[in-house]
Amino acid sequence: MLNDVKTALARSSATIWQDAIGGMCLLVVLFGALHLPGVI
Repeated sequence: MLNDVKTALARSSATIWQDAIGGMCLLVVLFGALHLPGVI
């Protein structure tokens, strides 16, 4: 199983950074949306 994970990461190394950035952006939007009612 560890071998499969290593192989998958090696194949998708070009897109893993894009996926990480997209996930971080989603968390920022969620965080902002949850705090928006306190600001208004």
